[in-house]
Amino acid sequence: MNVQSTTVGNMKSSIGNKRWQNISKMVGLLLTLAMLSACSSTEDEVAGPIVVEVEEVFNTELGNIEHHTSVFASELFETFRYREMERNQFRFAVSTFVPVKSLKHNSNYQHPLQLLGHQLEQGMMTEVARRGYISQDFKVTQNIILDEHADRVFTRDVDSLTAQHHDIDFYLSGTISETEEGAVVNARIIHVETKDVVAAATRFFPNGLFWNRGVVTARDGMIYRTALK
Repeated sequence: MNVQSTTVGNMKSSIGNKRWQNISKMVGLLLTLAMLSACSSTEDEVAGPIVVEVEEVFNTELGNIEHHTSVFASELFETFRYREMERNQFRFAVSTFVPVKSLKHNSNYQHPLQLLGHQLEQGMMTEVARRGYISQDFKVTQNIILDEHADRVFTRDVDSLTAQHHDIDFYLSGTISETEEGAVVNARIIHVETKDVVAAATRFFPNGLFWNRGVVTARDGMIYRTALK
């Protein structure tokens, strides 16, 4: 009887010790986690949150003309009268965006956005195709032209262009109104047969799209460059 009682007592004592050890381990783990959390909170309070102003960073980088063109195209096609119809049945011809006063490009006129009209033409051709419409390039030659240092299929020589174009349903183009800080662009989609404006949109393009803002300004058709301080 005494032997059995001693054995049972030892077993209870052993089980109690194991439970106590497990509890001690759990308490230690919880204390460790609490300390790590406190350290993390302290570091966050000292360092402060990392805040990135996406729009500000975006506007200070060059090459953002693609973004502006894409947003502009979305605004334009949102007003397209035939947007609910099957898209692959419509053919678009995109032309250069021109100054609102002269309605023609002047290569001698200097402005921070002097390439905007040409770039909008090229960008809008991409946007038309991206949306599932047919974008037709009327400056493609009948044959590949081999120059001394390159080969090409584009030309402005009318005699080298093919007269066989599929029927174009819509023109896409627009006008540019220059300002001191950039240019206001008005785009429109025009029905070829009726000349109806079936879509229109307006957007402001800042000077910094092609050159760093504050470095280049334009006055009276001349470009002035100033060094950053």
